[in-house]
Amino acid sequence: MSLLIKNATIVTMNSAREVFEGNVAVEKDRIAYVGVETPDADEVIDASGKLLIPGLIQTHIHLCQTLFRGQADDLELLDWLKLKIWPLEGSHTPESIYTSALLGCGELFKGGTTSIVDMGTVHYTDEVITAIKETGMRAIVGKAMMDHGDDVPDALSETTEDSLQESIDLLEKWNGAENGRITYAFTPRFAVSCSDKLLREVAKLARQYDVPVHTHASENRGEIELVQKERGMRNVVYLDDVRLTDSHLLLAHCIWLDEQEMNIIQDKGVHVLHCPSCNLKLSSGIAKIPEMLEKGISVSIGADGAPCNNNLDMFKEMHLAALIQKPLHGPTVMPARKIFEIATLGGAKAMGMENQIGSIEVGKKADLALVSLQGLHCTPTEEVDVYSQLVYQCKSSDVVMTMVDGRIVMKDRVLTTIEEETLAKRCNEQIKKVKKSAGIM
Repeated sequence: MSLLIKNATIVTMNSAREVFEGNVAVEKDRIAYVGVETPDADEVIDASGKLLIPGLIQTHIHLCQTLFRGQADDLELLDWLKLKIWPLEGSHTPESIYTSALLGCGELFKGGTTSIVDMGTVHYTDEVITAIKETGMRAIVGKAMMDHGDDVPDALSETTEDSLQESIDLLEKWNGAENGRITYAFTPRFAVSCSDKLLREVAKLARQYDVPVHTHASENRGEIELVQKERGMRNVVYLDDVRLTDSHLLLAHCIWLDEQEMNIIQDKGVHVLHCPSCNLKLSSGIAKIPEMLEKGISVSIGADGAPCNNNLDMFKEMHLAALIQKPLHGPTVMPARKIFEIATLGGAKAMGMENQIGSIEVGKKADLALVSLQGLHCTPTEEVDVYSQLVYQCKSSDVVMTMVDGRIVMKDRVLTTIEEETLAKRCNEQIKKVKKSAGIM
């Protein structure tokens, strides 16, 4: 069926960054018309007084952790992992991880996020991808790879051979599924929990299969010290040494980079995934995003996992990404329009889909979100810059419709692919079971 969204303020994010009042027509999974005329359609949505935006793109998410929201507060990264998150992840069952992924997708849809780059845990990644498939999320996703480290719990520790083979099996099953809506990525967790052999093999396999590599680096100074002690190099220098640094590499955090590492990221076309709320809550630090943008480095935004921030709200991430740099660099740095570009076009570039998503243009995928400006926090609505509204004023609760691939996945704050009431009950049941199994009370 065809769909017409009429009378919207369309924030196109096209090359001219046009913003105008008009109509958008959707045919199947594509945008068929953008303009002021009113094409015929089977269904019409009146978007008067609302902003129509490209679906937001979060490039660093852990759906497997959504169930652990509020379970690991007030800890720095390595303690957060060792004391809470790894024991919880190791206690997941197929049912609990599927429930966690459903919860994450539902929350993301309610905040206008239509595409994610997700890292699973070591086991049951099939369940995560099944949830992504069923809910309609667009995703790059892979299983966490962990074959090294004395502090890795037995439940998450795997052999190099098993880690590689299971990743290949998942790739061959899921890569390109759902008409390309799902892409598989190799996801070694980080150098601290991955052997040199594993990382070198991943570099080869990513090129062989032409798929992304998604990992963490330079998030925490203690992590960097461990990598230097074991591998004799700083984090990004080491990743370059094992031949991972190219345009396939999606690198989360990148807070504590030196000039050499920044230059490697720039020269090799590595994509940096900025996670402001997580970096603040875990006291990891503030990434040098203005400097990266000045160098032309590809930057995008993600919320990370729900237990480190404690939500998956792109509006909060945009807000923080703008604010945290201003005390360091002055009030003019990271203006609202630049932040919104990073949250849409930047994410599309990181996913290798800049010709498919990230803007509202004819022929692109119909990944859209409709944002209401009715709240007092958005008033007055006249004579206000739309990017200022989106970054500094709007909340995720202002999103009233989300569409992926031309399919409405949330309308009038009600999810259409997830049964919310049943899900909430299941989440409460499952977190009790997982915590008990993990020995965390």
